[in-house]
Amino acid sequence: MRALRMASPLFAVLLVLGIWQLAVSALHAPSYVLPSPSRTWQALADDWENVRTLLGQTLYESVVGFVIGTAVGFLLAVAMAHAPLVHRVLYPILIASQAIPIVAIAAPLVIILGYGLAPKLVIVGLIVFFPVVVNVLDGLSGIDTGMVNLARSMGASATKIFLLVRLPATLAPLFSALKLAAAYAVTGAVIGEWTASITPGLGKDLLLKNSRLDTAGVYADVLLLTTVGLSGFLLMTILEHLFTPWRTRGTARRWLRRREPRYSKGS
Repeated sequence: MRALRMASPLFAVLLVLGIWQLAVSALHAPSYVLPSPSRTWQALADDWENVRTLLGQTLYESVVGFVIGTAVGFLLAVAMAHAPLVHRVLYPILIASQAIPIVAIAAPLVIILGYGLAPKLVIVGLIVFFPVVVNVLDGLSGIDTGMVNLARSMGASATKIFLLVRLPATLAPLFSALKLAAAYAVTGAVIGEWTASITPGLGKDLLLKNSRLDTAGVYADVLLLTTVGLSGFLLMTILEHLFTPWRTRGTARRWLRRREPRYSKGS
């Protein structure tokens, strides 16, 4: 059963490639409209030296923006959960901010921050930021007050209550947000390269190849971006299984358990 679960993603990839090849053969689509998987792979191999550098740049923007957006979103959610006034003031602003298209934000960001890395990181951070805030805030708001009162009655400090009661309650909704954010971060990096940057990246390369009618190269870049997004999602899923073992196991993993004190036979 475990081997079957591990083989399922590989099977899904092979299924998509098979459908892709079948569509090319059945529709007799010209290569400049729908290149075959083998032609796309060949285009990627031929341009790998150039694409590898651009991929590294886009990956760097995605990771750094993801970390910034996650950290700011988590801290703001904690502040809103502990200060009702902050919640009442900021939450409507956060909701209203999501009505603004992310592409429209790029123009004022360029005016304020100039072209370069900074506006791209802000765009990625903004995309990641909102789901983290909402999910962590829901996790903190849904904590059983009886658990908090019990910990307080046993003499636990506010710090210990947060670390032992409140923080574990946020992990499940937090990782739900992080899985989405990891995939969206790549989208934010590409949007940033299209609208708020003159520095090279895979998004810029995508536009360049599209203007040259290099369809196979365009598909190759899309496959790379898809792979990065799926890899981020998979990484967050693995971390979720490691840090929330109670969702799939009856006991915590050995390395997460607190070490019990050893007593001598005479004690």
